Amino acid sequence: MATQHETASGAAGQSGEIEQYDVIVIGAGVTGLYALYRLRELGFTAKSFEEGSGVGGTWFWNRYPGCRFDSESYSYGYSFSEELLQEWDWKEHYSAQPDTERYLNYVADKFDLRKHIRLNSRVMSAVFDEKEDRWEVVMEDGHRARGRFLVTSVGILSAGYTPDFEGKDTFKGISCHTGRWPQEGVDMKGKRVGVIGTGASGVQLITEIAKEVGHLTVFQRTANFCAPLRNGPIDDETQKQIKASYPEIFKKCMETAGSFMHEFDTRSAMSVSPEERLEQYERLWQEPGFKKWLGNFYDVMLPGEANEDYAEFFKNKIRERVHDPVVAEMLIPKTHMFGSKRLPCESGYYEVFNQDNVLLVDVREAPIQRITETGLQTTDAEYEFEILVYATGFDAVTGSLSRLHIEGEGGKTLSDKFANGPRTFMGVQSAGFPNLFTINQASVGNFVRAAEPLVDWICEAMDYVRQNGYTCIAATPEAEADWTRHVAEEGKKILRSQADSWFVGANIPGKARGLLTSPDSAPVMRAKRAAVAEKGYEGFILR
Repeated sequence: MATQHETASGAAGQSGEIEQYDVIVIGAGVTGLYALYRLRELGFTAKSFEEGSGVGGTWFWNRYPGCRFDSESYSYGYSFSEELLQEWDWKEHYSAQPDTERYLNYVADKFDLRKHIRLNSRVMSAVFDEKEDRWEVVMEDGHRARGRFLVTSVGILSAGYTPDFEGKDTFKGISCHTGRWPQEGVDMKGKRVGVIGTGASGVQLITEIAKEVGHLTVFQRTANFCAPLRNGPIDDETQKQIKASYPEIFKKCMETAGSFMHEFDTRSAMSVSPEERLEQYERLWQEPGFKKWLGNFYDVMLPGEANEDYAEFFKNKIRERVHDPVVAEMLIPKTHMFGSKRLPCESGYYEVFNQDNVLLVDVREAPIQRITETGLQTTDAEYEFEILVYATGFDAVTGSLSRLHIEGEGGKTLSDKFANGPRTFMGVQSAGFPNLFTINQASVGNFVRAAEPLVDWICEAMDYVRQNGYTCIAATPEAEADWTRHVAEEGKKILRSQADSWFVGANIPGKARGLLTSPDSAPVMRAKRAAVAEKGYEGFILR
């Protein structure tokens, strides 16, 4: 039930006045929906402003053919409601986008969250009022709202990146980015299609559309290690087992480094015989999902002999699946170590390149020069298409924040402050931006499993401020400096900082390079946040 405060403020907003809330949430995706639920449970008035015409965030925008989970469906859903867990049936072990979007709409309806959401509301600016300790946000349509706290549930992979190719706007066919796929879809049957990019989105898209296009040209800059997903439907008996096992599933997720269902083998790959090592590799290869990545010998994820050994096993699997040895070598990664990039999962990706109507172009060898009216030109040749797809990824983690005009104390903007890399305390706050919680900065691993405890912590912090008569919570410059130093020093030691990937901002020209998330595991981060709270929010100024 809406509070008197919330009902009144909603009516005021409709009359042209500024809506007033305790908390403003930007975004109504996975974290935005849960934040609304938790805030309401704690008695806060809250409103989410969502750019899209529907809820779901990532699962609203990424409608491209083949889009689906690469972590187990039942590990991804919300855990806060036993009733929700028992009444929702996941159709597949790795849910497809339409079902995931349907799930998030079901959650919004079941918990009556829609009345707290304003759709078609792109936030243009958020400015902190230092006299009132409140944030004012302004939407593209001129709508305004004010709140004590501001929570940015804007996603780590939501700011789509399209390279600034010469002639990009001259193409006369259909063009789109995978992260902003048209709701009405794109008819590709029998068409000549070009796809730029072979990251996770590109791998899923290419595999799916290759079944129906007339001709497909794939432009690859960086080959990736891609593992068989081995998805399948969930039968009735398995559904019952899943629903009876949720406590164990969530417990296992909470204990692992990335909040996934998989645990590393504590043995070194090099401590067993070559025969035993190969036997484990082959067994994991037949398993579904991320087991091949996160359930292997622990030192496969460390630079060194074990990593190189497993990478060679992986490369041989690619060679076995691609008939043309020249094409196979093009598809084998040569510029990064296994595990230094997030592992795309696939369902027949490599076999696509055995089709007569599919051409692979290496744009490292022949860079793209320009987009033309009819297609694309590289240094070697010109290609014609009716449809051009940019599977060119995202300005990750900080991109969606930097694209907003977020103005803190003294008129300083967050985009200026983050120009040389993010500066935060634990990813949740940045000094000089009081009462602003940057959820996407602090999220790692299996998103919902990591995000739920993070949202809980943020909501409890806001409740602590309120209960103790404060109006403001702000990270100290000292705590921020210590944390930024920790991320830089420890980040250099982990595998995901070793490749030119979105993890370190290397996919965006001109972006400062450095680890964009925490170098710590999910359990360590939860423990650090808990310790800070137990000490009266040490590292924060409360006033």
